[in-house]
Amino acid sequence: MAVTLKDIAKTCNVSFSTVSKALKGSPEIGAATIQLVNETARKMGYQPNLAARTLRTRRSFDIGVIFEDSTGSGLQHQYFAEIFDSINVTANNFGYSITFLNSTNGTSYLEQANYRGCDGIVIVSTNFFREDIKKLMNSNIPLSILDFNRNKKHASVMSDNYEGMKSLMQFIIEKGHKRIAFIHGENSDITSFRVKAYKEVLEKNKIPLDESFLIEGMYHNTKLSEEKTAKLLELDERPTCIIYPDDFACIGGLKSLNEHNIIPGKDISVAGYDGILLTSLLSPELTTYSQNAKDLGKALTESLISQINGDKDFQRIKYVSGHLIQGNSVIRV
Repeated sequence: MAVTLKDIAKTCNVSFSTVSKALKGSPEIGAATIQLVNETARKMGYQPNLAARTLRTRRSFDIGVIFEDSTGSGLQHQYFAEIFDSINVTANNFGYSITFLNSTNGTSYLEQANYRGCDGIVIVSTNFFREDIKKLMNSNIPLSILDFNRNKKHASVMSDNYEGMKSLMQFIIEKGHKRIAFIHGENSDITSFRVKAYKEVLEKNKIPLDESFLIEGMYHNTKLSEEKTAKLLELDERPTCIIYPDDFACIGGLKSLNEHNIIPGKDISVAGYDGILLTSLLSPELTTYSQNAKDLGKALTESLISQINGDKDFQRIKYVSGHLIQGNSVIRV
């Protein structure tokens, strides 16, 4: 026998109308109740009539996701995998499904979104300065964007890269380090926040900035981190600590150190950024700053659904904090 809205209402001890509105993601219903109703409906095996709901609401209940990765780590990268999982779970709790969009078939993201009838799009990673992306961001389709806040029309969810880098730098300096190299990622809002924090913490602690210690690498690119580490090791006065763009990129740096018979956590200190599981398994455990991927994915989805529901007072910029993982790869000098 098919599960009905009345069955769900009875189980949740709420009214029929509350269940109906919660399954639609109505702003009249609190987030906790929406989650309870959707989880209960899923557990009870409730199957909505999607075609009828689409006709009734003029929505597809489908969210598009844009993710472009130039380094090849892609969906296998734990940080992004956790964000996508959180986006999917949160979307499902509000009665939405997600669809990954791509621009490899000659159609733009905006054209794909219109063709599929996406109610909104989450942008996790892309080149924001490309013309097709600019066109998408100037459109009327609701957007929720990770780590990019220059678009005043849509929601932006920012990992607090400035405070994260400050926390990491201060910890390293408290260990006695003054020669701290930073292999940062390519030009982006993320990089600008981290470089700003790096310079300000040095200045606050009266440590002169050595430009030879500030080097551009690339996020999630192990090969480039390996090459940049080798260049740092060629300096007459080497750094005592090297910070990498992220934990995955750090693996390339560790390879270079190994080739030079330099032991991290003993002969030199190293630090990453992201807090992925892989680096917690290294010996010594990597000092890093863990980004809160789960909360980032949740905030991206909730911000988007607020816009889809017509909330004019949605939070345009939301910052999500992480936490420092001290590890053992930064030693006292």
